Amino acid sequence: MASDSNHDQKPRQRGLHELYREDPIKADEQLWGRETDPDSRRGFLKRSGLLAMATALGASIPFAKNMPAGLIPAAFAQSDEPFTLPGKEGLTILNDRPINAETPPHLLDDEITPAKHMFVRNNGLLPNIEALDPNKWTLEIAGESCENPTTFTIAELKERFKHHSYQLTVECGGNGRSEYVPAASGNQWTTGAVASPKFTGVRLRDVLEACGIKKDAVYIGYYGGDLHPSGDPSKAAISRGVPMSKALEDETLIAWAMNDEDIPVLNGHPLRLVCGGWPASTSGKWLKKIVIRNQIHDGNKMAAPSYSVPKYPVAPGTQVPNEDMEIIESMPIKSLITFPKTGISHQLGQPLKVRGHAWAGDLEVTELHLSIDFGATWHKAELRAPANRLAWQHWQSELTFPEKGYYEVWAKAVDSEGQAQPMVVPGWNPKGYLNNACHRIAVQIV
Repeated sequence: MASDSNHDQKPRQRGLHELYREDPIKADEQLWGRETDPDSRRGFLKRSGLLAMATALGASIPFAKNMPAGLIPAAFAQSDEPFTLPGKEGLTILNDRPINAETPPHLLDDEITPAKHMFVRNNGLLPNIEALDPNKWTLEIAGESCENPTTFTIAELKERFKHHSYQLTVECGGNGRSEYVPAASGNQWTTGAVASPKFTGVRLRDVLEACGIKKDAVYIGYYGGDLHPSGDPSKAAISRGVPMSKALEDETLIAWAMNDEDIPVLNGHPLRLVCGGWPASTSGKWLKKIVIRNQIHDGNKMAAPSYSVPKYPVAPGTQVPNEDMEIIESMPIKSLITFPKTGISHQLGQPLKVRGHAWAGDLEVTELHLSIDFGATWHKAELRAPANRLAWQHWQSELTFPEKGYYEVWAKAVDSEGQAQPMVVPGWNPKGYLNNACHRIAVQIV
């Protein structure tokens, strides 16, 4: 019983996501009075629970018997925020110090992501804007495994090395973190920390080879012009890297242009590294220095638990020793529904056009499937080849619905090694990385 001292206090308001993060099964019960079959963990044991959810959705749920327990209806799982950043349109701001913002899925519908819709991910504070003069900017190549340390201006990079352009997919390792239970600390990304613009620059390999790579080289690391959140200039905001095998790939670029224009300031102008298919944290922004290392780079955010996952499956909430963690490399298979926007109403009897993108880290996507019955059955979509290696791939399909009511469209991609997206959130990890669960949208057939 509550004490009298609480009598005058206003009841604490709690959000849907908070309730589901704490205990999804309990949230089902609290919100809808829903109980599910203990064996299949799907459906509704009591009609009252189904009616409560259908009432909230404003429609019946024809495939309710297949709906997994603890699932927030997609109609409520995503929301639009009215905030924007300079040069960006429609992004949802997750944090303002440092600035982090993601893109709602329907704004990622372009085949090549426009600058205004590319997400913003920072670990530190933006450099002084007056210091970002391309005519004065320099890039130093050094490190214990560099034979001839050299400093280049951007003009010298453009003059000495062949230019290359690739469409490259970059995704934050924590994209999808908001769905993990128990919740992981950090920005609560939903689905929008991914983009696939066209970058232009020079191959990192050409520049490193021009400076000489010693035989003992195993890794590269970068340093950028951003500032540590403490303001201490002796500390790097972030300094990550990749093994030499990734550094020497054709598509790994030192880039000065995005979509044939200057890279936006929030995305690394005037110079950035781009390692497509790997966590975006390996694609250093405001690039000032690259070191060739004879060991795994030991810059800030390289050590576990940063950008690392357990070497073995763990139960949610497990304390994992750092020595049992490994650095994330290629990102997993994933897809996104970019059209239509979640929450639409559609006329019964009219085919619904659905489209989006899929990507698979260093691999290629080979299949894309859609479901309208919570994953009980799947329909194969038309999938296109990538513009080049490490670009995301476009898919499209048309769906029909058997009767009026509430539906969810789920998308599931399969990569060239046969790995498919899981229908539910994959293995929990302490920092909430690599959530590649099927994306879903809400559709009401009227």
